[in-house]
Amino acid sequence: MVLAASSPPHVDNYEMQSTVSSSSLLRGPSDDDFFEGNDDAVHAKEHRSLMLRLGASFFLFGLINNVLYVIILSAALDLVPPSTPKGIIAFCNIAPALAAKVGWPYILKGRIRYAKRLMGCCVLSAFGMLVVAFFDSLFMRLLGIGIASFSSGLGELSFLQLSTTYAPPSVAGHSVGYFASGTGAAGLVGAFLWWEVRGLGVRVGVGLSSVMPFIIPLTYYALLPRPPAFLASSAAYEDRPSATAANMPYTPLATAEDDMVGEEEGSSPSGPKYNVSLSPSDKWRLVRPLLVRYMLPLFCVYLFEYTINQGIAPTLLYPVPSQEDHAFLSKIIHSVRDYYPLWQLVYQTTVFLSRSSISIGIPPIPARLLPLPAILQAGILLVLAVESAVGLFPADADEAWSIAAVFLLISLEGICGGSAYVNVFYRINQDPPSPHTVHDIERTRQEREFKIGSVGFADSSGILFAAVLAVPMEVALCRQQVSRGKFLCKGL
Repeated sequence: MVLAASSPPHVDNYEMQSTVSSSSLLRGPSDDDFFEGNDDAVHAKEHRSLMLRLGASFFLFGLINNVLYVIILSAALDLVPPSTPKGIIAFCNIAPALAAKVGWPYILKGRIRYAKRLMGCCVLSAFGMLVVAFFDSLFMRLLGIGIASFSSGLGELSFLQLSTTYAPPSVAGHSVGYFASGTGAAGLVGAFLWWEVRGLGVRVGVGLSSVMPFIIPLTYYALLPRPPAFLASSAAYEDRPSATAANMPYTPLATAEDDMVGEEEGSSPSGPKYNVSLSPSDKWRLVRPLLVRYMLPLFCVYLFEYTINQGIAPTLLYPVPSQEDHAFLSKIIHSVRDYYPLWQLVYQTTVFLSRSSISIGIPPIPARLLPLPAILQAGILLVLAVESAVGLFPADADEAWSIAAVFLLISLEGICGGSAYVNVFYRINQDPPSPHTVHDIERTRQEREFKIGSVGFADSSGILFAAVLAVPMEVALCRQQVSRGKFLCKGL
């Protein structure tokens, strides 16, 4: 579908009021007005039901697609021997996903077969988790993690591309907002699930999680409404010129004669429009404007964010609060090892809330301000690095001040990261089509899918670069703490 310029994601473009003409005011209400009003109420109710199903579907897509990634990270200590650096888990958990995001949009061409792709992701995820569960060797477990990671990266790419098949802009933005919310919820759900099942051991705990990917095809076939359903919802208003002109500024890409989200897998291409494919030069032409506008802000946000999480947060350690001086903190922190999980809980919670911002009705960030979260994130990284190395407060100050400052900064870190993610993908989803292809429906469809898919590697590459930077940063900060007589990082 060809979407128009950006519009707020929660403006219900289908719940339109009837146009009241001057003649109707003179003649008063008629039977036609009564039935027309009833029709409006019925169509509005149907549309709300469709939007609810669409939001629930994309929320589940984001949740299930990302939850295995979080489970693997949460289980890292249990998956490898004590002598093995835990960073290898993080690397194997992100590098294959990055390869999928970089390779798939640029290598493959033509129409996307959503049903087959999502079924493939489901099988790969389940297989990868089973390999992790039933093999004890380090190589096989890393292989299983890599398979599940590749599937997660390809799945995220596919769901973002799937969102572009919905119109008008409010519907497409609705799907992106709820998908981002689901990915944010995955951090909390994954950590909670592993906390609950880790007592069962790796074989049973990870093995049980291999069932979760099958929720994706069930959601796709049983819950997700097809794009033509929204087009049919709008058809009821086609006889009302004012509503049509004001609220339906798009060209539908999926019609009854076209496919219905992935239905092309079961049919052979017919007609010249199915032979359309983007050349490498076409793709480069589409990518160039996105590099600075979307990719660079997303890359920087995730580079700073994961450098904080992996390189600085493990060194943000303080003495265990005493019950006499800090009754509240002492109930949360019982040992020095509790600080890092606490920071991760704060981070995951604020990421979830900020990734849900559009789905709960908070207006999106203006396009010109998309670099703002990255700028703030750089400042947070600098301040937390200073706190870790030399301390923001005097040495004799109450440690509660430092703990509170770190709490607030990590909360802001999560808000910046989540906001950047959901707003970048929302904005690119709302970009209008190229004027050169607006009359070529199939080419416009493929361009929209490619553009949102091409941006996806920016966050993963930022995470990967952060993994490289984090190791020497953690070592350097720990040495600096030891040099000033603070040895807590050596006791972990």
